[in-house]
Formats: sequence, structure tokens, C-alpha cells
Amino acid sequence: MSVSEKTPITIPKPAVTKMVTTSRSPSEVTLTDGDNSHMLEKVLSKEMGSIGTGSHHTIDLEAQTVNVNPKRFAFVRYAILTLYRRLFTLVFLANAGVFIWIMLSNQKLLALVNATAANLLACGLARQPLVVNTIFRVVLSVPRSAPFALRRIASKVYHYGGVHSGCGVAALVWYIGFVGVMSHQYWTPPSVSAATVVSFSAAPVALAYIILVLLLAIIVVATPTFRMKYHDYFELTHRFSGWLIVSLFVALLLVFAHEISQAQGQKLGLFLVELPAFWFLILTVVAIIQPWLMLRKVPVRAEVLSTHAVRLHFDHAVTTFGKGTQLAKHPLRDWHGFATFPDPSPAGTRGTPSFSCLVSKAGDWTADTIKNPPTHLWKRGVLLYGFAYSMRVFKRVIVVTTGSGIGPCLSFLGDDNRPELRVIWQTRAPLKTYGQGVIGLVHRMDDCPIIMDTNKMGRVDMVPIVHRQFAEFNAEAVCVISNPGLTRRIVYELEARGVPAFGPIFDS
Repeated sequence: MSVSEKTPITIPKPAVTKMVTTSRSPSEVTLTDGDNSHMLEKVLSKEMGSIGTGSHHTIDLEAQTVNVNPKRFAFVRYAILTLYRRLFTLVFLANAGVFIWIMLSNQKLLALVNATAANLLACGLARQPLVVNTIFRVVLSVPRSAPFALRRIASKVYHYGGVHSGCGVAALVWYIGFVGVMSHQYWTPPSVSAATVVSFSAAPVALAYIILVLLLAIIVVATPTFRMKYHDYFELTHRFSGWLIVSLFVALLLVFAHEISQAQGQKLGLFLVELPAFWFLILTVVAIIQPWLMLRKVPVRAEVLSTHAVRLHFDHAVTTFGKGTQLAKHPLRDWHGFATFPDPSPAGTRGTPSFSCLVSKAGDWTADTIKNPPTHLWKRGVLLYGFAYSMRVFKRVIVVTTGSGIGPCLSFLGDDNRPELRVIWQTRAPLKTYGQGVIGLVHRMDDCPIIMDTNKMGRVDMVPIVHRQFAEFNAEAVCVISNPGLTRRIVYELEARGVPAFGPIFDS
């Protein structure tokens, strides 16, 4: 790569943008407007590398227009039939097929309760931190020497949420069948009942209907529209209703087992031990409790970067590439997930190796964190692998981000064997908002990043720039981390034109 190709770039509104360096210092770069030659911003960083005096680099935005026609059926393939939806459909249809077969059998009641418990367990395990970390480590152990097609499939592991939601909806279907059969047996007159039919009391039936209402509520609030618009209500409802459902289901199972075992002349303990649903529920309870056993209030050093962002430093654990943390100011209220990245030097409260996360103003919780920097925060469970870790299977990656999305991207610094990176970052006043420390970390990822200041240039369509850089950088994949709408648009437009692009989804 030539010196001019390594020059950091900024792109203003005019079609041509220039970068000019002077003889003042090889580590001082001045970004100028190509038409007006007005100074826009100075980026000072010892880690930017030397750039020869008089170096000159020009980018013509018009020359970067994408003329590649989208693939046929691209919208169906990349916007409708996403892997998340395909996993959801596969899980749901498999359950539906077994459900129909069970409803035609003679052992409906026990089979229905077992299948409900099995799906609740699978639903819970798909969100259990230790299980998620294991899935990421196993699936993404594919070496970079493996065929690209295999690595591309493995990198989609972050769509595992489709299994979680598929099992959740399937559990509802199984449970409706269970309630229907039990209600029929409850309301059927004893004289008409067959000898094999158990006559239930009102207690298990009442419990069953309470659980049914809660299951319906938890699925309604989990729909993407509600979840995105009322995220705090979704989180509280999902968590506490989930706990209540499991607790009531345990009570229902005990009452149900008591009445069934009595009708069959069998001891309750032996009946429960032989009932798969009993063991499924025990595992579900353990999966729920385990992260909360690691609940701790940990010290934090807040580094206020601006009125828009704060950098939080922790030293209670050591982070690695692609891991995130769950933080809260009160353990039973709203929790917020943030990607982490290692600090270049110890910056914790005890002077030990530390890691950071960037918090950008995006709501009441984040605004208060910036205005009133905390000294302690609650954390639960272990650091959790997230979307960014799926990029480890590629050799060369274009990282596309906006605003505080640079935080998750910085997690690449947690891996010395990371892919070769080209960073394209569009944000408001990067130096003023995030400070020289963050800018320096960006240059550790890529010594010639493309940084676009929207305060000076307005918002630039990033797709043509990404498409051009993908070809010039000889990249294998594009990693997009931005707000949900922009992430979906960029990923779709690139995928539709044959560029492997990946971005976190609403259920990542």
C-alpha cells in the first residue's frame, strides 16, 4: 500500500476532499475542505505513524458510486428470510410437527407438559451467559484457513436469538394444548370420563390459566415493535414475568403430579423422578439463578469525555475480544449492556489491569450516567461474547460505525491476533466528543482510518465508500455497528450487491 493510501481521510459535503500535511510535524495531520481549503479539524496522535511532508490524497465521492445491480430476490433473501427468522421457523415448525403427532396419541397430557418444560428450558439456555459463551467459542473456533463459505456461515452465530424466540413461542403452543386437555378433563362429568382420565381439582386448573395469561403477556412485549419502543418496560416485564412463570409452573407441576400420582396409585416422589418435565424445570431454575449468584457492586472510575459521552473503567475482571458487560444502578431495575475493550495501561480503581466501555447519551439512564458519573455499579454474570466476536473468523475486515458504535468496535483491541482492519467512522466532532484517548485507540486498530465529522460535513452516504474500500482493502467482510435502522440499511445494500456484510440485530 502506498503512502497516500495510508493517509487518514475525512469527507465533507463537497465532492472532493483533500488531506494535506505540512512540515510542522509528521504526526500532526490537518484535514481541509477540497473546495474552500478551510481547516476543519486537527487530529493529533503519536500512534498515527509518519506521513511524508507534502503528502496529498484525494477522494472523489462521485467516482465511488455503486453501479452494481442488486441480486435477484435480494429483498426476500436478505430482508425477509434472515437467518434469525429461518432459525425461528425451523424450531417452530419442528415443534409444530411433533405437537400434531402428540395430539393424535393417547398420552397427551404428560407429553404436553414435558414438551412445554423442554421448550422453556431451551428458551432459557439460549440466553444463559455460560451457554452463550460456549456456543460462540465452539462455533467460532473455525480457523481462518477454512473455506470462506464455512467461515461465513459460522460468523452468523449471533442470530442464535432465533432459537430463543422460536422455543418461547413453541412453549406457548405446547402449553395451550396442555391447558386445553386439562380443562377438558376438568369439565368432563365423571360419569362420562374414561377410566384412564384423571379428574383434576380446581387448583391446578386455576394455576394453569394464570400462567397462560403471563405467557401471552411476555410474548406480546417481546415483539420487535414493542421491544424497541418501550425497551425498559419490555425488560422488566420479560424478567419478572419469566421468573413468576417458572415459579408458578413449578407449583403447577407439583400439584399436577400429586393428583396424577394419586389417581395412578403411585408415590409422588417416584412419579416426579420419572417425569422429564421435573428435571427440565430444575435445570431452568439453575440457569436463571446462576448469573444472579455472581451479582456484585463493583467500583468504577468514570472519565467524562464530553457532555455527550463518558468512558467507564473497571478492574474487577479481564476482558477479551468481543465481550460485553451488563450494568445497572439498581439490581432489580433496568440493566444495560455495553461492549468492552481493554485499557492500554492499568486504569482501574486499584491500579490493576482494567477495561473500559463507552456510554453515549441515548436516554435517561445514559444521560444521568454522564451528568452524575457513578463510583460504583452493579454487574451480574460473566462477561458475555457479542456480535463483534463473530468477526474473528475473517482475515481482513472493514469496520463501519457511527457515533458511540466505535465502542464495540474497539473490542477488537482485545485480540492480538485480530483481523486486519480498515475503520470507517462517521460521528459528530470525534475529538471533542470522545477525546484523544479514544482517537488514539482507533488508530491502534487502523493506522489510517476514515473519520467523518458530521458537524462539519453533514451526513454522508457510507455505502459507496464502504463498497470502494472493500475492493481496495481486499477485505473478506464488512462489520457494521450503528443504530438499528442504519445498520439494517447498510448491511442489506451491501449484501444485495454481493458484499458479505454483518451487523447486530435487535435480538443480538
